[in-house]
Amino acid sequence: MNKNPKVSKTVLDNGVRILSFAMPHVRSVSMGVWVHVGARDETDAESGLSHFIEHMIFKGTARRNAFQIAKEFDAIGGQTNAFTSMEHTCYHARVLDIHLETMVDILSDIFLNSVFDEREVARERPVIFQEIGMVEDSPEEWVHAKISPAFWGSHALGRSILGTPENIQGFDSRTIREFFKSRYQPDRIVVAAAGNLRHDRLVDLLAPVFSSIAAGSGLADRCSPTDAGGMTCRHRDLEQTHFCLAMRGVSVTDERRFAASLLNTVLGGNMSSRLFQTIREERGLAYSIYSFLTSYADAGMLGIYSAVTPEDAGTCIRLIMDQVRQLRQDPVSKVVLDDAKAFIKGNLLMAEENPENQMVRLAQNEFYFGRHIPMQRVIDRIDAVAAGDFLDLTDGLWNDSHVALTILGPGVEKDDFSEVLAL
Repeated sequence: MNKNPKVSKTVLDNGVRILSFAMPHVRSVSMGVWVHVGARDETDAESGLSHFIEHMIFKGTARRNAFQIAKEFDAIGGQTNAFTSMEHTCYHARVLDIHLETMVDILSDIFLNSVFDEREVARERPVIFQEIGMVEDSPEEWVHAKISPAFWGSHALGRSILGTPENIQGFDSRTIREFFKSRYQPDRIVVAAAGNLRHDRLVDLLAPVFSSIAAGSGLADRCSPTDAGGMTCRHRDLEQTHFCLAMRGVSVTDERRFAASLLNTVLGGNMSSRLFQTIREERGLAYSIYSFLTSYADAGMLGIYSAVTPEDAGTCIRLIMDQVRQLRQDPVSKVVLDDAKAFIKGNLLMAEENPENQMVRLAQNEFYFGRHIPMQRVIDRIDAVAAGDFLDLTDGLWNDSHVALTILGPGVEKDDFSEVLAL
């Protein structure tokens, strides 16, 4: 029984879960139809299918063509989109509360009744080619895209969510239907909604249609990765050299995730962070410098990105690694730790005011923990982190870890950064 009066959960007989978070002070409702299936659940030959389906869901059902889907959302002032990640696919929308029934009808229709017409598949194929090309054209996106295979090696987490052009060219309507049927199983589906709504009304709208999804034969267990710590260097005539570093992080459910979030903030998560102050403010080497966390169910990565003039690349990477090593050796001060806590708590509490953020939290907590986690519990865990926890965290993560590097710019293939990257 959920003790939070704002949060409600209903499980249909076939395993589909319906979650809601009541926010009576807002005028909108955000809803997402989530599937606990993503790019890491594909074989090499299937790579890109989850993302292709995400595109095709909006291309027509037996009741609506692509134009009608777009027009009906526009006619109620709705915002709709979808995304594919390594572990999830989500189809979501946000509308005024008076249009809840219309939103449920459209999202349910496209999720359950998409026809995956072969003509639409052929039309969408070049759109995905363009999406792949956009990554190649953007140096920042390119080094981010290449850091995953450099860090995870041949594991599925190292593949592109977009797939390969060869795979995309070979996918047809039948392939997409078969993948959809085999992966979109009811026990992996969560419908989450947040905003000005009543849970019983939401269930009344969703249950009749989502109860029709038949159980499948089960999916293969996910294989956990190990970090590889590779290096990818590519020459390109650019004004700047762009690079990403990556080292071992924590999983979504790791008890150390609160310390890891604070460590990321201290290292490069905001403008007062060590990397921003050292690289940009003190040395003037870069306009953009930041660190980030990427966490999955069973693994994680801490990444760092920057872009500098080509002659400063080596210096910048050395300075970054000096800051990383310092976190392993010296405890942070209470003032620095308290500031990081205030920064994270402020961002979390402000995000709570947005129905879309609440919808995302509902679904992700359900997938990873099987229950709603109140924000106050998260705040308490952040407050409980001590300076010594940073040293324990870095010692546990980086003792036998490798640092991966992707770098793009003029002449970078001739440089050897291996010694600089030693932890």
